[in-house]
Amino acid sequence: MPLQGKKYQEAAKQVDRNTMYDPADAIDLVKKTASAKFDETVELAVRLGVDPRHADQQVRGAVVLPNGTGKTAKVLVFAKGEKHKEAETAGADYVGAEDMVEKIQGGWFDFDMVVATPDMMGTVGKLGRVLGPKGLMPNPKTGTVTFDVERAVKDIKAGKIEYRTDKAGIIHAPIGKVSFEKDKLQENFETLMETLLKAKPAAAKGTYIKSVTVSSTMGPGVKINPLKVAK
Repeated sequence: MPLQGKKYQEAAKQVDRNTMYDPADAIDLVKKTASAKFDETVELAVRLGVDPRHADQQVRGAVVLPNGTGKTAKVLVFAKGEKHKEAETAGADYVGAEDMVEKIQGGWFDFDMVVATPDMMGTVGKLGRVLGPKGLMPNPKTGTVTFDVERAVKDIKAGKIEYRTDKAGIIHAPIGKVSFEKDKLQENFETLMETLLKAKPAAAKGTYIKSVTVSSTMGPGVKINPLKVAK
């Protein structure tokens, strides 16, 4: 395993690995320990007490962060007719149908999120093996399969993110940039955590929020006391 760089090591010295920090203090530490020359993303990792191998314990959805993510997502919409025009008016970066399927099959991926009207899912389904592994397949649970194209596009542009448990039951999600004011990062953090708490599956038993860690792209992880968020 390669050794961490000097900047990382210096930053890590500021974090007590044995301490469970309050959310506000943890976010403050993340901002202080970020040392990269670019504006690092602040990322959250939440380990849930679920077994994602069971369909009734999978946690998946989407939430609009009140202060955005610091990045404007490029949106591709699969739609025809009036919905095509609606998507363009709403600010979609790309709109199409079979023509977009061909572009993607040819290796084009210059987009961050995909929205589709329900009547286009037969066409989009051809891309399941390509979009699925990348987490880009439209899904009704995340509001990306809808006839309300205008709202879907505007929500994504405003800072909508999708979340989903991985095989280990962990959710990884961005909550902003290091350059954000501390209060804005904390508001985004609280919004995401409240959403995850509401999404608790009925089949989940025992402790639901097992661990919470926040970090910047290149910085050390800072542990947050789960009791401070699991209300």
